[in-house]
Amino acid sequence: MKQFTELFLALDQTTKTLSKIEALVNYFDQADEEDKQWAIAILSHRRPRRTVNTSLLRVWAAESGGIPQWLFDESYHVVGDLAETIALVLPEAKQGTDHSLTYWINFIKLLGDLEEEEKKRKVQKAWSGLRRYEKFVFNKLITGGFRMGVSQKLMVKALAKHTGMSESQLAHRLMGNWTPDNITYQELIYAENPNADLSKPYPFYLAYALEEDPVTLGSPDQWQAEWKWDGIRGQVIIRKGRLFVWSRGEELVTDKYPEYEVLTNVFPDGTVIDGEILPFKDGKPLSFNVLQTRIGRKNVSGKVMENAPVIFKAYDLLEWEGQDIREWPYCQRRKQLEDQVAQAGSGGVLKLSEVVDFHSWEELEDFRNQSRSYHSEGIMLKRLDSVYRDGRRRGDWWKWKTDPLTIDAVMIYAMRGHGRRANLYTDYTFAVWNNGELIPFTKAYSGLTDQEIREVDNFVKKNTLERFGPVRSVKPDLVFEIAFEGINRSTRHKSGVALRFPRIKRWRKDKPTSEANTLEDLNLMLERYG
Repeated sequence: MKQFTELFLALDQTTKTLSKIEALVNYFDQADEEDKQWAIAILSHRRPRRTVNTSLLRVWAAESGGIPQWLFDESYHVVGDLAETIALVLPEAKQGTDHSLTYWINFIKLLGDLEEEEKKRKVQKAWSGLRRYEKFVFNKLITGGFRMGVSQKLMVKALAKHTGMSESQLAHRLMGNWTPDNITYQELIYAENPNADLSKPYPFYLAYALEEDPVTLGSPDQWQAEWKWDGIRGQVIIRKGRLFVWSRGEELVTDKYPEYEVLTNVFPDGTVIDGEILPFKDGKPLSFNVLQTRIGRKNVSGKVMENAPVIFKAYDLLEWEGQDIREWPYCQRRKQLEDQVAQAGSGGVLKLSEVVDFHSWEELEDFRNQSRSYHSEGIMLKRLDSVYRDGRRRGDWWKWKTDPLTIDAVMIYAMRGHGRRANLYTDYTFAVWNNGELIPFTKAYSGLTDQEIREVDNFVKKNTLERFGPVRSVKPDLVFEIAFEGINRSTRHKSGVALRFPRIKRWRKDKPTSEANTLEDLNLMLERYG
């Protein structure tokens, strides 16, 4: 645990990519194989499931720290992070232990089968034998909230330096439905056949946002344009007569989309298609809210499928007849995909992403400005000769999204942030006018500069009307322009609307609250864009 804690601190104390890679390589060079594999699993979001309720941890920590529960809870509100709060209130260990990361992972997993009193005894004993920062890391693991500020791409770079293998090879090996419980480090990293797991997807190639004039990309005839859809990026895999569906978040979601099973009959074994899981009915995409009704369900009934029908919008072909074709030029992969879709048919379950025919950047910009009328978020641009890479890379794939919708709203609630911002009010609730009353309709917490956050925090502390734990209601004196990607009806919100990706665009210091927008304005947007 000492080595892993040192890695955590090294990563937490720098924002420099090269320093993070160096810290990871250092760890991989020193740790044993079991610990290395668990570190890889944790960094790629394969944490062990939570075995202790966090409310119990709060009670046990207050007791171990010798403080009343109210004081612990107040401290938690200020610190903003449960793992850190526990580590701070507990006494320093008189003599630390030297158990490995793997030991503590197994310790946490075994707690799940114990009675509450036995769990308490073991957890408190563990706390008493861990040094402060080790205690903090242990708490992160046991609460299931472990984040180290390291992307999978950065971890793969470090592993490539440690092993001498290529990044693309390692990125593919780390995909799929593995955990340290069902595969060894040697099998994961060095196995001769990484396709032994039939379901294994390929790392997704992600586009960068195009923020410059597309003229900088060169001649339009070097590019293909497609509509950008608002669904869930996924891969459909057909191998040895079986179908697997993966989401971009590396979740195996085959059971959630039984409609796709017909694809095993129309595509040959060794087929992997990249595309979008998209809610779709009557020839047009539905809102993302419709898709959300299926995401969290364990069982997808016929009624759910009827109310939230989906298709698979195919973008790319990654594997064909068992051959990895990611090195083929995009135009060749696309042609192969088009030919196969035309021959096979799929009963409407799989549809090709439509190509936007354009001859100049000005013409394409006109299409982009019409995106919402096509129920699209904007334009995807792909260089015709590009290979299919892994992760987010600049140069060959770009997303050119339409300008966001905006509304001016009044801040009525503020909540403390988390981690380093736990002492600042950074999470806000906004409202619009309706018959002289302010109606809350969305929350947002990003978009302000650090200086603006401090100014708003100062306002909140001086203009609080009521307190509800970490939340305060405030005088409705501040107006902000809220940007968002889409708007839909909602029965869960008093306003009757739900926004897609809301964030603060700017602080409207020039506008009095009386001039903020109304619920009627939101409803007009809903009629036009919902």
